[in-house]
Amino acid sequence: MIQTNGLTKRYPRVTALDGLTIDIQPGVTGLVGANGAGKSTLIKILLGLAPATEGTASVLGHDSAREGPAIRAQVGYMPEHDCLPPDVSATEFVVHMAGMSGLPRTSARERTADTLRHVGLYEERYRPMGGYSTGMKQRVKLAQALVHDPRLVLLDEPTNGLDPVGRDEMLGLIRRIHSDFGISVLVTSHLLGELERTSDHIVVIDGGRLLRSQTTASFIEATASLTVEVTDTEAHPDGAAALRAALAEAGLTAAPAPGHQLVLEITDERVYDTVRDTVADLGLGLVRMEQGRHEIAEVFRPNTADSAAPQAGAGAEVTP
Repeated sequence: MIQTNGLTKRYPRVTALDGLTIDIQPGVTGLVGANGAGKSTLIKILLGLAPATEGTASVLGHDSAREGPAIRAQVGYMPEHDCLPPDVSATEFVVHMAGMSGLPRTSARERTADTLRHVGLYEERYRPMGGYSTGMKQRVKLAQALVHDPRLVLLDEPTNGLDPVGRDEMLGLIRRIHSDFGISVLVTSHLLGELERTSDHIVVIDGGRLLRSQTTASFIEATASLTVEVTDTEAHPDGAAALRAALAEAGLTAAPAPGHQLVLEITDERVYDTVRDTVADLGLGLVRMEQGRHEIAEVFRPNTADSAAPQAGAGAEVTP
């Protein structure tokens, strides 16, 4: 779907992409990196909207430098920032974008109605978009990216500004783009957990360079950890230390973390049962047992469990 070879983009005072070489196959691919890592620059080059300084890029077999119009005819693009005219209805806007992609007027209207229904805006389709919530605006941007039935869609930070419920709904829509319609997706985010939930493959870039490219399953396996927090008791004034020693006897290595917490690597599902049973045997109170994610900077360091505790929860943010 997408190939780059030595792709470099330099500005007067910064290098946005630095010799980036990637090969993205059909499916849902997550492109993760901190803000400023080069994600949006890469999308602009892929669409033929910005020239590369060095290297090559191709999308669906078309050269990005020479065949931008051919690429944009087959690719949908959801930009990161708000770009919707406030006095225009969602129907008018999406019909216009469908026409820009080459659909005849009648087909554009039919496709618009179907697409707005798919993204959950059918009942609100005639309202001016200036009165839309952030979540509704994001859905309009997604609809205009899908209306011309592209082979590939590029989604730039599609969950920006959404509350947790809105994020979950958007992630569900993204996953269905491929599962229901067979359209491949490249979605960018600085939230690793979001991409783990929706993507088959994850590409990590930092400072415009490729750090890692692999399947989501192997990525999660490499970064998953378990944070355990316990209470102290009279029998065990330092509950975390007592639990750590008991886990060591059970063959599990736990690293101390701030507070009454320990961090363990999840080698298999038996880790959960061992921790639970050990806490119960010691008579400690279990405050939480939560799967966590390392910060992206920690993923590539050895012995990360011996360093600072990872960010808990699936929404860990990528930090430089």
